[in-house]
This record gives sequence, structure tokens and C-alpha cells, in this order.
Amino acid sequence: MRIQLIGVGTKMPNWVVQGYHEYQKRLPASLSLELVEVPLTVRGKNADVGRMIQKEGQAMLNAIGKQDRVVALDLKGKPWSTEQLSEQLADWQMSGQNLSLLIGGPEGLSPECRQRADQLWSLSPLTLPHPMVRILVAEQLYRAWSLLQGHPYHK
Repeated sequence: MRIQLIGVGTKMPNWVVQGYHEYQKRLPASLSLELVEVPLTVRGKNADVGRMIQKEGQAMLNAIGKQDRVVALDLKGKPWSTEQLSEQLADWQMSGQNLSLLIGGPEGLSPECRQRADQLWSLSPLTLPHPMVRILVAEQLYRAWSLLQGHPYHK
């Protein structure tokens, strides 16, 4: 199964890149995690934020595979415990579909991305910096996979 983590932003701090790669490399080849970066639209003083979100959203939608299951990370999504995420991961693997996870930019996801999503997932009721979400998602996927393998990483 291929999981694409589609996120807005291309120039991440080194600690974000290192953190993400640490968990990406721990996942087995049968559960490959690929990062697809969508350029952040330039924010100016009088920028049209709605248009910027729409442009970023369209780029994210273009990166999704035709048959992919889509999960958008959104504050209004369903929160999952580690055990519930592990069950979701097992279901996603059994579906035979690849997975695209969408992480919006500083202003969030476009309405079109939310509409395209098969599921909405909330990591926390807190507003999290979008670069940090990359690390959290990669770590939680590794934790969920570890739980499925019977490893004690979930404790």
C-alpha cells in the first residue's frame, strides 16, 4: 500500500525534514509513505486568502491518485485514538486502495479538498503548525502499524 502525505509547503525547517524521515524510514516497504509537497502560495499584504487556499487545494487535488482513498486532516474531523487509527490502517490496507492524506497550509484546506475526502481526521482540537503535522502523522502511522504487528510501541 502506498500512502501519499500531500502537504502545503516546500521549504521546511531541518528539524521537520529529519523528524518526518525518521518515521518514514521505519515503515516497511509494503506500507510506503511518500511526501508530496505543494508550493505555498506567496502571502502578500493585500493577498486574497480564499484564492490562495483554492490554488493550493487544486494542486493537492491534482496530486491524488485516481483510485486513492482520501483522508483530509481537519479540525472538524474525527479524532482517533492510537487503537482506532490502527483499526483504520488495517481497513485501509484491506481495501486494496492507496491512500492520500491531505495537510493544508497555514489557513487550512480548501472546501474542494474537504469535499473530495472520504474521511476527515482531526489530530487534536488544538491548532497545530502545518509543518509539525507531517511529523505527527508519520509517527502515528508508524505507531498504528507497530500495534498491528504486535509490537509494544503503542504504550
